[in-house]
Amino acid sequence: MRLILSFTALFLSVVLLQLSSGGVGPLDVLSGSALGFTNGQIGLLGSAHFLGFFIGCWWAPRLMGTVGHSRAFAAFTATGAIGLLAHMLIVDPYAWALMRIASGLCIAGCYTVIEAWLQSKVTNETRGRAMGTYRMVDTGGALVAQLMIGVLAPASYVSYNILAILCCAALLPLTLTRTAQPVTPDAPRLKPLLAWSLSPLAVVGVVVAGLGSAAFRMVGPLYGQEVGLRPDQIGIFLASFVIGGALMQWPAGWLADRYDRRWVLTGFSGAAILGSAVTVAVAGQGTLAVLFGAMLFGALTFPIYSISAAHAHDWAEDDQRVELSAALMFFFALGAIIAPYASSALITVFGPGALFIFIAVSHVALLIYGLYRMGRRAASETRNPYVWIPRTSFQVGRMFRRPR
Repeated sequence: MRLILSFTALFLSVVLLQLSSGGVGPLDVLSGSALGFTNGQIGLLGSAHFLGFFIGCWWAPRLMGTVGHSRAFAAFTATGAIGLLAHMLIVDPYAWALMRIASGLCIAGCYTVIEAWLQSKVTNETRGRAMGTYRMVDTGGALVAQLMIGVLAPASYVSYNILAILCCAALLPLTLTRTAQPVTPDAPRLKPLLAWSLSPLAVVGVVVAGLGSAAFRMVGPLYGQEVGLRPDQIGIFLASFVIGGALMQWPAGWLADRYDRRWVLTGFSGAAILGSAVTVAVAGQGTLAVLFGAMLFGALTFPIYSISAAHAHDWAEDDQRVELSAALMFFFALGAIIAPYASSALITVFGPGALFIFIAVSHVALLIYGLYRMGRRAASETRNPYVWIPRTSFQVGRMFRRPR
């Protein structure tokens, strides 16, 4: 309990950041729709968010080294708040895309600071409890953020103002804590070829994870509108995806720690194809069926990133793990940048089911490539424990590494 209390300020900042950044995605979709934005323009907002997210992941460790943790956190939070408040001052999809780059920059930068702070405080004895609590707090915040769309009016200054207030409030717990600032860790070098050289299959896996997660999170509200869900039901629809993914983490870890991870990864990918088909098939079967489809889809796609990362780390040396985690995040961000715009454009041409067809096709590619790679080399003789890894910052590799 004493450990958890010492992290209270950091965890409270995480919750407030999730409420702010997690709420703006679905709000932008409904607001853009109400203001007459095209589906492609709405998808562009989601892609812009992940572009800002990647920039923030790369830049934040360097800014921390220059101005310190607290000042860097304040700068990123201010950037996010400005982007939120400017929405109803300039009603233009391309201006909003710049604002969403600011929100992505904010969330990546703030998480980098928080995770660097957490990493400096945990020991090998306390790491498991601290990281488990961190995952629970982060997931809980994301869950509530999706439900907020039911009470935030689209295209309303008040709605964006509420999100900006939550973003600013995230400053208070961390900047007022009396805990001394930690030593700034070295910024990990971004070496994408390291991940490819260790495990091409893991790289393809995290790209597909980025495609599926970003497409659903950023374009899912548009899909919900197209199949007749009300705004409050869209929030539950998005929350069902998060719940399904969280519930599947333990079974996915159990399988990944006991069987060849390549078979587990391709198995989940094949199941994701089936889950996508089920989600499309139940679209006209009522609200409960649509919510069940979202939960099933989340359960079958959420673990893809962590299984891929675990497979990559089986081939890595200890001194490669931080840079490997950064490289995997880079490839995840590439997929996440492409997916919202591409999937929203497909919805315009082929209808709402195109969202899940797009995701299913990416999993077909992963399934085929996984089978191909299994014929190229044997499984790794070293197996590190499966860890449910959040996609939050390049620092996550330091936080979730385990002593061997």
